[in-house]
Amino acid sequence: MSIFGALFSGVSGLNAQAQAMGIISDNISNVNTIGYKKTATQFSTLVTQSATVSRYSPGGVRSAPNQLIDRQGLLQASASATDLAIAGNGFFVVNTEANPTAISGDYRYTRAGSFSPDENGNLRNAAGLYLRGWKIDDTGNITTNRSDLTATETVNIRGLTGSATPSTEITLKANLQASQSINTAVSGGTYSAGDIANGTTTPDFERSVQIFDSQGQTHTLTFGMLKNTTANQWLTEIYVKPASDVNTTAHPNGLIASGTIAFNADGSLDLTNTSNALKSLTIQYAASSGVSNSSLTIDYGTDGKTDGFTQFDAPSQLISSDVNGAVFGTLRGVEVNEDGVMTAIFDNGTRQDIYKLPIATFPNANGLGNKSGNAYIQTSQSGDFTLNEAGIGGAGKIAPSALEASTVDLAEEFADMIITQRAYSASGKVITTADQMLDELIRLKR
Repeated sequence: MSIFGALFSGVSGLNAQAQAMGIISDNISNVNTIGYKKTATQFSTLVTQSATVSRYSPGGVRSAPNQLIDRQGLLQASASATDLAIAGNGFFVVNTEANPTAISGDYRYTRAGSFSPDENGNLRNAAGLYLRGWKIDDTGNITTNRSDLTATETVNIRGLTGSATPSTEITLKANLQASQSINTAVSGGTYSAGDIANGTTTPDFERSVQIFDSQGQTHTLTFGMLKNTTANQWLTEIYVKPASDVNTTAHPNGLIASGTIAFNADGSLDLTNTSNALKSLTIQYAASSGVSNSSLTIDYGTDGKTDGFTQFDAPSQLISSDVNGAVFGTLRGVEVNEDGVMTAIFDNGTRQDIYKLPIATFPNANGLGNKSGNAYIQTSQSGDFTLNEAGIGGAGKIAPSALEASTVDLAEEFADMIITQRAYSASGKVITTADQMLDELIRLKR
């Protein structure tokens, strides 16, 4: 009888709308959850086959959740360098444990990138899920199998230090005054190589730079120069102050090298006639220091150009100096680029790539299974995961210092809630009306 069908249809309406209200309430409660993806309600008919074409048999309605996981949320700037978002497809790989084993830990996937270090330096998000990445070795390479989840490691930023790096290259830009008068020690023939280093002769121009040894200690390397009697040439000494920093047997009075820097008639550098001894240095440090000997290459500029040392009629000056190497450094912070490379930054000015973050993609992201903590697991509906580098194979780019906002629209949810409430009330009205009709039918029988 259709009146009973109406009762069943009304009850199905109550069940369907009740489930829809539950989905709406979940969306609204997660409006501020980082990386949350809203769920929509899909309604479909329930059809009961009629015995004849002249009769209608009500079936009702059913509802099902429709996950909209593949929707992109708004990216919002963050002040934390370890807050990360994904612009495009894919998920961060996370685990429920910092050090998972074969019998513990659970790999999951999330867009909630509010990562921060725990007490051990492991990066985890607000749900306590630990970020996984490929370890980058000292040569800047990833040697593990990039398709295997177990080849990833929990990203840890504790205890990172920047090693001391010895200086190997010095680049100088300077001008030596063309009209400089010739020093009396040179014109009188009393000057000999090493007199500037031992203090016998005062140089016409003297400047120093700081260099680093293999243990990160700093030393003062000084360049002293005298205008030569030969046109367009400068007698040059390179020495260390104090001389006790170096092996005084190999370097008397700290003298490392001596020779001549030459210029062309137009004031440009004449590198061909510049002494080779001044271009490549070997420094033997004092034996008591325990550090390795250093080899230094000096770049005075391009032969025939004015991009380094020049000789013009302007005051002698050191325009710039660039010395590589660094002292021992401690971690100042980390940064992540759009390719997912995490770099440690040290207070000695050095940088070191430490991890590369993989992006997991799925053929059907909307088929993933939900887990607490705004995370997902692979299911038969989602298809198998693929680990990609950011920006490759359909994976999105990493957005550093950013968080992905929830995809929930409050105005839309409240509008749906009003519609759902009215539909629920209407289904209830169907039941009460059908019940009154049954009462009427019973009274007719009496």
